[in-house]
Amino acid sequence: MSVKLSPQTDARYVATIVLQQILAEQRTLSECLEPALISLPNARERALAQALCYGVMRWLPRLQAVLSKLMPKPLKTKDFDVYAVLLIGIYQHLYLRTPAHAATAATVNIVKMLDKNWASGLVNAILRNLGRKQAELEAEVDQKESARFAHPAWLLNKLQKDWGKHWQAIAEANNLHPPMNLRVNLRKCSREAYLQLLTEAGLAAQALAFTRAGVQLEQAVDVQRLPHFDEGWVSVQDGAAQLAVELLDVPAGARVLDACAAPGGKTAHLLETYDPAYLLALDNQPDRVNRLRGTLERLQLTAETRCADASQLSHWWWDAKPFDRILLDAPCSASGVIRRHPDIKYVRQPKEVALLVTQQALLLNKLWETLAPEGQLLYVTCSVFAEENHLQIQRFLAQHPEAEVSNTVMPWGHSMPVGWQVLPGEQGFDGFYYALIHKHPPR
Repeated sequence: MSVKLSPQTDARYVATIVLQQILAEQRTLSECLEPALISLPNARERALAQALCYGVMRWLPRLQAVLSKLMPKPLKTKDFDVYAVLLIGIYQHLYLRTPAHAATAATVNIVKMLDKNWASGLVNAILRNLGRKQAELEAEVDQKESARFAHPAWLLNKLQKDWGKHWQAIAEANNLHPPMNLRVNLRKCSREAYLQLLTEAGLAAQALAFTRAGVQLEQAVDVQRLPHFDEGWVSVQDGAAQLAVELLDVPAGARVLDACAAPGGKTAHLLETYDPAYLLALDNQPDRVNRLRGTLERLQLTAETRCADASQLSHWWWDAKPFDRILLDAPCSASGVIRRHPDIKYVRQPKEVALLVTQQALLLNKLWETLAPEGQLLYVTCSVFAEENHLQIQRFLAQHPEAEVSNTVMPWGHSMPVGWQVLPGEQGFDGFYYALIHKHPPR
């Protein structure tokens, strides 16, 4: 179903192909967009293609609601590319500053590039009709919360159930452009000194609240503009992810396990912050392990890395020596990072969440076996769903009387029945959950 990219493509054409792959084939933005951008001739076109793809996926439920009013009869499956074109056209009308006539003309041109001239009149008529009735149509579709907040109904229902008065703020934060946050490698440079380097490079930034090494840029930039990026002085990492390592206080000489480590941001942060005697980083996918190793190489850090399923102890825990500290950044719904990955709203389905909850419980119980008495396991997700977070930990505690969660009051986020939660957008952070679990020795 995918259309072969041509050397003469423009940003809107490339965006069409990427969106077609996501919508028709249930693929993700991260796997489709990067290879597609290679075909574009300059940074400006690449930036536009990326903006269109992210914008359409961010507002997809609302765009689809508007399109259904303008075209009640759906297109055939073989014309999913035309469907993607229409979504791009509507997005430009509603959210970009492109003049209506220019947006319409550019969108019609994509159809011609797709060799579907028969659709030119259809696209032109729909977008012209939108231009005449935009305010009326927006008011009409916004009567439904799923369109107004641009979230599928099942996701809004879960937010309302789990977060009560906070659900609307979460949904709105999910639709904002996220900031670019950095983590300074404090073994190379202090945060204050790096902020000065950014100023000298013409990049406005400020210290990121509640973190030791976090910096927030005023505007996102290519990493090659960051001073000493290639030398490992700084990494791109959200502040909420940085809090995880700071919560797991690692004593010198400890044995540490990073159980779901790729792409390596938290592994690197552990090594930049503490002095463990041994750190083992696991991931279960070869390509992700390669990314993990690349991260460590750029930062000039060393850890043992293995490709293995952390829940299958016989596949990697060969010496059976217990760990003093374990970081379990568990596979999850990623419902706390939708602003960075808006396609989650489309590709994630309710049944997957239930499977993830089962997988999380398995990892927790298996890794608990590898933790030394008096050791600590930090359970982390980038989710805002209760069943993946505090409800998951409450079930675990009920099964393990030797386990106890630290309830230290934090100056950020929300205290949960067990653990702590940051919601998307708070302090500029992504949405993360943390539970620091202590293992008492047998009595």
